[in-house]
Amino acid sequence: MGIKILQQSKSRKQKAEAYKLFAKASDMGNLKAMEKMADALLFGNFGMQNITAAIQLYESLAKEGSYKAQNALGFLSSCGIGMEYNQAKALIYYTFGSAGGSMISQMILGYRYLSGISVLQNCEVALSHYKKVADYIADKLEKSESVPVEKVRLTERPENLSSNNEILDWDIYQYYKFLAERGDVQIQVSLGQLHLIGRKGLDQDYYKALYYFLKAAKAGSANAMAFTGKMYLEGNVAAPQNNATAFKYFSMAANKGNAIGLHGLGLLYFYGKGVPVLYKGVCELGHWAEKFLTAYFAYKNGDIDSSLVQYALLAEMGYEVAQSNSAFILESKKAKILEKEKMYPMALLLWNRAAIQGNAFARVKIGDYHYYGYGTKKDYQTAVTHYSIAANKYHSAQAMFNLAYMYEHGLGIAKDVRLARRLYYMAAQTSPDAHIPVFFALMKLETVHLFRDILFSNFTMRWKWMKLDNTLGPHWDLFVIGLIVAMLIFLLRNRYL
Repeated sequence: MGIKILQQSKSRKQKAEAYKLFAKASDMGNLKAMEKMADALLFGNFGMQNITAAIQLYESLAKEGSYKAQNALGFLSSCGIGMEYNQAKALIYYTFGSAGGSMISQMILGYRYLSGISVLQNCEVALSHYKKVADYIADKLEKSESVPVEKVRLTERPENLSSNNEILDWDIYQYYKFLAERGDVQIQVSLGQLHLIGRKGLDQDYYKALYYFLKAAKAGSANAMAFTGKMYLEGNVAAPQNNATAFKYFSMAANKGNAIGLHGLGLLYFYGKGVPVLYKGVCELGHWAEKFLTAYFAYKNGDIDSSLVQYALLAEMGYEVAQSNSAFILESKKAKILEKEKMYPMALLLWNRAAIQGNAFARVKIGDYHYYGYGTKKDYQTAVTHYSIAANKYHSAQAMFNLAYMYEHGLGIAKDVRLARRLYYMAAQTSPDAHIPVFFALMKLETVHLFRDILFSNFTMRWKWMKLDNTLGPHWDLFVIGLIVAMLIFLLRNRYL
């Protein structure tokens, strides 16, 4: 009865009734009900998050051979959430989980063997795990309509819009509509997707879905372009089936490097020209990707712990966006389910995994962590290495600026003012956002070296200059910047007077 209510109900109140039935069945020893309750306690469904109680249920279920419990205990051991951080134990749990039939455990093992995480890197073993999941997903895709889930990056949208624990009651829905009409692209895509599949209490409405997708696509959202292509590929009352239009929108999204757009093109080529699909990309289309939506809305609604647990599980499965989102939440130190001293080391591990998968922002973050000594020892040379990768491979303006500063001051690398000046200019040319910080940095650099040239011939004054660090402190350069800013303000005021 609980499962029937959960599948057929859209309102939050009705779904809460389902969990009351699960609780009763769980108390009577029903294993499926116990799994439902354990998941609810772990992920914080309906505000009932209790990690300790979840672990107790999972441990009981694991003794009964539940592969879902084995997978959950592996995840908790791997992240050190409510349990001892133990990668060896996590690997054992995942192995038992995959043997029992857990596709999530299979996917996690595939990612671990692909990346060499706590195991020897082995592409053949990774392929065997990914193939099992891909075959499972391919079978599901043939039997049902499956919509890829938008994966929102929290680093691109850090604000928390609401502290309300309700996900999509009427007031919050109206608030999201207001934000969508005001031009919030992420909300436009999320509402479009929810109307497309009829989730979170919203009725399925193809017209509204297409309206929001087109609005976001016009604003440049690659995800919206991909979903628009999806609607035209499948066909409905709002978007009649049209392969040419589908190809147009999928191509627009794919040209922006969008995974959903690339998948859409893959489907078109697969049925039209027989181009084979890649395994890992297929695996990431599984139903578990729906947690990207619930994790994002939990974050927006202020339920940070629930959001972190869901993103962390997806991160374990190899989703790069989830890895960077988990790291972002951890370094904000708003989560309560991990000790504060564990947050930076865990965030560094996740930034590193995201960087390996090609996330330029994550690569810069690793440099920052080594520069400041967050979660690791302060190491300027390692920071230079990561900034260099981000600057050379991904043309990151932030990495160029950071490298310029390190060359200017000789931090972890030989001092080279000429190269510092060049990197500052490159950062400004790469990103308009870098213009102002580069302007002040160059003003400081040129002023300092002008003073240095003037005082060079006077040994005594030069000696005093070299003692600036001792007299004004290690951050004397910030004092110089402040002096420059004050001079500029003074000149501008006199100009308008």
